Amino acid sequence: MAQNNIIVLHKVGGMVQSLEMMPVVLNLDTVNLTDEQFWHLCQVNRDIPLERSAKGELIIMPPVGGTSGNREADLITDLNIWNRQTGLGKVFSSSTIFKLPGGGDRSPDAAWIKLDRWEALTPEEQEKFPPICPDFVIELRSRTDALKPLQEKMQEYLNSGLRLGWLINPQDEQVEIYRLNQEVEIVSFPVTLSGEDVLTGFVLNLPI
Repeated sequence: MAQNNIIVLHKVGGMVQSLEMMPVVLNLDTVNLTDEQFWHLCQVNRDIPLERSAKGELIIMPPVGGTSGNREADLITDLNIWNRQTGLGKVFSSSTIFKLPGGGDRSPDAAWIKLDRWEALTPEEQEKFPPICPDFVIELRSRTDALKPLQEKMQEYLNSGLRLGWLINPQDEQVEIYRLNQEVEIVSFPVTLSGEDVLTGFVLNLPI
């Protein structure tokens, strides 16, 4: 079944101000898509951002609004500037789907992979959905995102070997920091986040 409450209407003074959509989750149940079938499904529906959870659910991701889109662009810009200065890895946008070793096909809002791990992939693996978990990811909660699915998504990254991840939650003015084999740390805005030993020298000041 598809997830309910897909359309969100915002009313001010009895007037509809905006219409936004939440992710649509399809339970495929006994329909087991192969990796190749999922790849082709995405290719013939290029205008529809798709993800697949570790449980095999097909997730149709809606476009984000202007505020979230601007925040996401700032995050990727800051990460990419640091990476160009250091040359330590590769930065990926939210359009990139990673085939996670622990299950699931996911698109972080921003991702980074250490250069030697990326170069160990074959040209074909790099061209399609890379079968690798990023070393670092950022997930940015938009206004219509429920928190629990994002937390579950972060756990999927950890199960696949993620070293460091930030779930940025502007609604609650906090960040959940995910580290491999450690408890989740929650910090409140304003905060200065460190790339620690994963992104050496990378610093992000929030709110942005």
